[in-house]
Amino acid sequence: MTASKYDIKLDLERTPGSSHVFLVEMVGANKRVLDIGCDTGYLGETLNAFGNVTSGFEINEASAQVARQRLARVEVGDLENLDLAQVFDGQQFDVVVFGDVLEHLRDPLPTLRQARALVAPGGSVLISTPNVAHGDVRLALLQGRFDYSNLGILDETHTRFFTTKTLTEFIHSAGFAIVELRRTMTPLFGTEIGVHEEDCDPDLVATLREDREATTYQFVIRVVPDDMAQITSEQGLKVDTLTGELEAERRRIHELATRQTALATRVEELTAELSARATRVEELTAELSARATRVEELETHPIEQNSPTTIRSLLGHLRSRAAKN
Repeated sequence: MTASKYDIKLDLERTPGSSHVFLVEMVGANKRVLDIGCDTGYLGETLNAFGNVTSGFEINEASAQVARQRLARVEVGDLENLDLAQVFDGQQFDVVVFGDVLEHLRDPLPTLRQARALVAPGGSVLISTPNVAHGDVRLALLQGRFDYSNLGILDETHTRFFTTKTLTEFIHSAGFAIVELRRTMTPLFGTEIGVHEEDCDPDLVATLREDREATTYQFVIRVVPDDMAQITSEQGLKVDTLTGELEAERRRIHELATRQTALATRVEELTAELSARATRVEELTAELSARATRVEELETHPIEQNSPTTIRSLLGHLRSRAAKN
């Protein structure tokens, strides 16, 4: 049994585009790292494999005991009742990580402000947090539901919720600027919220599918103290906006390519059908020509007078059959 419901074994190759993969990529290698809310140290263990030296902070002593076997230093306490700078004796880090932590605090602003003192010159803070504006949450609300769960966007221990706008405002209030924003993406009806497409208005679903915010599951951002930032948050977010536009354009190109393939297939089918009909016309023309030749032969060599079948009746019969074909 694990010490925590959040304890996992990271498999970076099997989870591309996940928040953990983003955090590992954004930390990089050979850094001094502080993982706030380190749980059992599973993330720090992976970071250490890239030459980083990771320390941790955890509220749960049982989880911290496991983490101490993996990390350089682990302290225990309640983030809302202490000063992180004092806990770590003024030590500074190249990267401070809040991986799915701030949403669990009643008032996360003082905690993030404290992190400024922990950031070494040229360093940054990484934050991952769920997006409460995911389309599944919106659709559930329209059905009168806002149900907490064991894990996920509406984790039963979450007390703060963020959208792109409110997260940006929160970061600014703490004295930081956003220099990088990544998103983990989960399609509509793909989360733990438990909404089903057949229960929703098709027009609304179509609109949400075109809204990038409605398929964003988590935000993963890099922030720096605003007095150290080389760019503003607006500039950092512009990159995210351009990325979204690029993704939309790629989807449009893919849709056009799919339609082109379907049209090409239909053209081939119609061409084959036209060819088959042309062949049939040739066959009927040949048959009609043969029958016309037979009529000429009959007219050239009349049937005997006392025959029960006259030339006129025979010709009428042949023309009737030809018309049917």
